[in-house]
Amino acid sequence: MNIPLITVYITNYNYGNYIKQAVESVLNQSFQNFELLIIDDGSTDNSKEIIESYANHSKIKVIYQQNKGLNITNNIALRLANGKYIMRLDADDYLVDNALEKMTGALEADDELGLVFPDYYLVDHENNVTAEIKRHDFDDKVKLMDQPAHGACTVIRTAFLKSVGGYDETYSCQDGYELWIKFITHFKVSNIKEPLFYYRRHGENLTTNENRILDTRKLIKENFISKNKISLPNTIGIVPVRNTRIGKERLAFTKLGGKNLIDLKIESLLNSTLLSKIVVTSSEEDIENHIEKTYANNEKVKFIKRPTEMARFNVSLNGTIDHVFVHLAPTVNRIEAFMILPIEYPFLTGGSIDDAIHTLAIFKADSVISVRLETATLYHHYGEGMVPILNQENFTKLEREALYKGVGGLTLTTVRAYHRANKLLAGNVGHIVVGERTAHGIFTAYDFLIAKFLIEEAKKFIKS
Repeated sequence: MNIPLITVYITNYNYGNYIKQAVESVLNQSFQNFELLIIDDGSTDNSKEIIESYANHSKIKVIYQQNKGLNITNNIALRLANGKYIMRLDADDYLVDNALEKMTGALEADDELGLVFPDYYLVDHENNVTAEIKRHDFDDKVKLMDQPAHGACTVIRTAFLKSVGGYDETYSCQDGYELWIKFITHFKVSNIKEPLFYYRRHGENLTTNENRILDTRKLIKENFISKNKISLPNTIGIVPVRNTRIGKERLAFTKLGGKNLIDLKIESLLNSTLLSKIVVTSSEEDIENHIEKTYANNEKVKFIKRPTEMARFNVSLNGTIDHVFVHLAPTVNRIEAFMILPIEYPFLTGGSIDDAIHTLAIFKADSVISVRLETATLYHHYGEGMVPILNQENFTKLEREALYKGVGGLTLTTVRAYHRANKLLAGNVGHIVVGERTAHGIFTAYDFLIAKFLIEEAKKFIKS
């Protein structure tokens, strides 16, 4: 029996419309030293009929099972694999014809390389290419590893994958992220800087459930921290409050869901398990009176009055940060990191705050910000008119580099990096992606109406 160099496995659940294309894309590869496992997870459509047509193929082994889920299926494939390398292909995706040749070639050329992944195309249900996803050069440019490889169509050295325990079956999604953060701790990873597979987005696949994905990523990082006993920095939250108004109302005392905005903010921060202290700082006497009266019995919340000149809109926050450090020094153990958490973002949760601290520790970043992917073309205005930034007019929609928009109001920085650079965002800046609700900020009366609607809808959901 010839031992294949690579095991490819296709996972399928009710993708009868697409699985034939996935299988044929493997069989038609320029590189033929492979075995193909087709694993059906209890499909109820016509998938079985299509899969059975390949059952007698010399390179194919068919496995039927009942609703095991993705990570259990990944581990089943890992146990059955004979290849030196292994790669998952989802049944609704398909490969470029030289994908296996390119990726196994990279691994064969470097015995220390444990995982390799390519750029890829996004396609719709009719195979129309809608975008090209490009990754940065992992060999020369990537210093912060907080953007994982795609879970599928990533080729992994089988022995290395087994050595880290395979896939964690605790999680029902985000297999690529869970594997990534434990794999990069031990092994070298790299990328092929050309698109080698087609990733289908059609509204039916798992990636459309953003909240589930983001919550799973938080849990993965939390468990990784605990399992590996990674130390976390002593972190404080700083809430700078200015005399901002929405119409005639003071923003801090604007009622949202029956509570002052400042109290909503503090309530969410108190849900963080990792903030050692929450510091509200303002030059306004009524803010001081409110905090000291409302939170008199809460040792975690402290008010520090800042001079009026530090609260002006055109003044850097550096003076406020230094002012807070000086006042906390006698009472707080060594501060290693701090967050700036403006009240304009009332939906930032304690879970996202803890997630940012976990992200900082796992990826050894200097700073972390909360973001969302920005898909619109952005412009500068020059004397001659509007000009797309980053030369976006020179690229098709398919080649545009990813842009991120800072939202959610979270900025986390280590004290060491802050003092070294004398600025809030310093060194290697990591990120957490937040959901659309968390991203909503209140800067206008219209923003406030949207926030009010979100609060009311959340109450309806809880009642139902």
